[in-house]
Amino acid sequence: MKNFEKIADLQPLVGESIGTSDWLLIDQQRVNLFADATGDHQWIHVDVERAKDGPFGGPIAHGFLTLSLLPAFFETAFEIHETRSGLNYGLDKVRFIAPVPVGSRLRAHFRLLAWEALAAGGAQLKIEMTVECDGAKKPACVAESITRLFP
Repeated sequence: MKNFEKIADLQPLVGESIGTSDWLLIDQQRVNLFADATGDHQWIHVDVERAKDGPFGGPIAHGFLTLSLLPAFFETAFEIHETRSGLNYGLDKVRFIAPVPVGSRLRAHFRLLAWEALAAGGAQLKIEMTVECDGAKKPACVAESITRLFP
């Protein structure tokens, strides 16, 4: 985990990596709980037996499940100590590039794309998140997260 003292410490790092998360297991229970929470019970995600005969040889995680793990990935990738609060402002350019087979591990790499000052010492950050699936040739997901942080 990378550590930064204050929000302003990130400003000179535009264009650079600011952290990589720990690995996170995507098991069938997590997929099923996500299906229950969202109402998306498509067989490719939740019917293990049927998915074995599907295009991926087994169940895969929902793309939106992968995206929803953004806060968990942030949590282990970097920390900004003098931050009182942070708000999700939005996402740009979200792409689900490769499937995530159930039973695989994911981690995210973060690159700072933009840093914009806000009132009271805050900043709006645009951060590219590239989600890697252990052993896969292509990333599972690439998205640009826009976050507002305040000291």
